[in-house]
Amino acid sequence: MISCHNLTRRFGVFTAVDEISFELPTGSICAFMGPNGAGKSTTVNMLTGLLPPSSGDATVAGLSITSGGLELKRKIGVLPANLGLFDDLTVEEHLFLTGDVYGLSRTDTEARATQLLRVLDLEHGRNIFASRCSSGMRKKTALAMALIYNPPVLFLDEPFEAIDPMTSRTISELLVMLASRGTTVFLTSHILSTIERMATHFMVIRGGRIVWSSTAAERTRPLEDIYFELIGYPALENVEWLGSAASGSLSK
Repeated sequence: MISCHNLTRRFGVFTAVDEISFELPTGSICAFMGPNGAGKSTTVNMLTGLLPPSSGDATVAGLSITSGGLELKRKIGVLPANLGLFDDLTVEEHLFLTGDVYGLSRTDTEARATQLLRVLDLEHGRNIFASRCSSGMRKKTALAMALIYNPPVLFLDEPFEAIDPMTSRTISELLVMLASRGTTVFLTSHILSTIERMATHFMVIRGGRIVWSSTAAERTRPLEDIYFELIGYPALENVEWLGSAASGSLSK
């Protein structure tokens, strides 16, 4: 469903994504991991047609990301890093706008919006303007927009960020259900414990290159152990002045 061949993106002399290649089957959930600045969002932006590659190519649902155009965009749902919300629209209005853009009937849009608002615990905020929504409500609204037209491929950039534990579990179970029905999910996340439970495929990118790739069946050790071995363990410097006030040694 997603096939990537030597995909590269340069910004001037800086190479953000460096000749990455991978294949993902239909109905898979791929967790795309790495530290900040590793190239995750740049990869997602290329695969969704928002950013042209400097070289290489990829196909999504059989369509090239460089020539698929609107036909490609009709086959993908995207939760972007910036969410793409309009401050002067309510939560519900965002869903109706998305339904109209993708050609859903008013009846279908209303029924699907009602279900998604209920599933994502957004019913209480359906008439709240995006500018007044909490970070979690904004994230859930953008996710509902990606889901409402039932695309065969989902690209989700940090879907669990700013989400409460209950809704996080709901989203992970929803994505597992979608994958079981044939939807392919490509997501980035730093929440290793959540993606370890749900993903069928794992990739770690560092410095623009994929440094590890595995299926859930092939992985034999905890995801956190593998991740830190690849990325490096944190080194905590002893900052002597932190905590000094609590111990009564604050200088006057």
